[in-house]
Amino acid sequence: MTLDDFFHENNHIALGFSGGVDSSYLLYAALKSGAQVRGYYVKSAFQPQFELEDAKRLASQLHADLKILDVDVLSDAAITANLADRCYYCKKRIFFAIAAEAAADGYSLLIDGTNASDDAGDRPGMRALKEMWVRSPLRECGLTKDEIRCLSRKVGLFTWNKPAYACLATRIPTGETITGEKLARTERAENHLFSLGFTDFRVRMTGAAAKIQVPASQLPRLMENRTSIVGELKKDYSAVLLDLEARDE
Repeated sequence: MTLDDFFHENNHIALGFSGGVDSSYLLYAALKSGAQVRGYYVKSAFQPQFELEDAKRLASQLHADLKILDVDVLSDAAITANLADRCYYCKKRIFFAIAAEAAADGYSLLIDGTNASDDAGDRPGMRALKEMWVRSPLRECGLTKDEIRCLSRKVGLFTWNKPAYACLATRIPTGETITGEKLARTERAENHLFSLGFTDFRVRMTGAAAKIQVPASQLPRLMENRTSIVGELKKDYSAVLLDLEARDE
């Protein structure tokens, strides 16, 4: 089955839209096929502001219908407890909100951007999608992450080379309670590194300290900007640490 086949069979759909590589290409493919599609972006404390801006930019580029929903994930104790299955409860809350809004708008089929490279065994959130009957056309059609990037580049989507981005909650160690203050602290730290030109990095909490993980190729840039980084991050953290194992590139 191709994406065109999928959208010809299912031409009235709601899309859980993040503005990332996968959901962006899925939105493009749905529109190209002539399907009636509306994207639903969930704004929560777990998403940094730049993700919302990317989602709005992409929707504008495609002249797509986009609806932004506010969801209070921090009001759910099963999420803020931050246990190993946090992603399951978070995904369920988010897609429940999308499904309810989509149903009110007249959409009965909900899809998301899970692709064929995503490992279901390592993603508790995918269990929530299955329970809620959310379909994943990219996965059903066998499209991998690399293929989606290539296709996105060919059609001119600016998201084609956007680094994978896990939500801010992943920077807080499992078992440590998630709070709005910790999330805001993380976002400020990562915004500073973004402003210095870093990409595909993480600033993780380790006790009261910040642990920076960047690709090996960006380690020289980090050392060049060490004074600025330490000065900025120590406004929120007791110490600034560097993970010398580096992130995979």
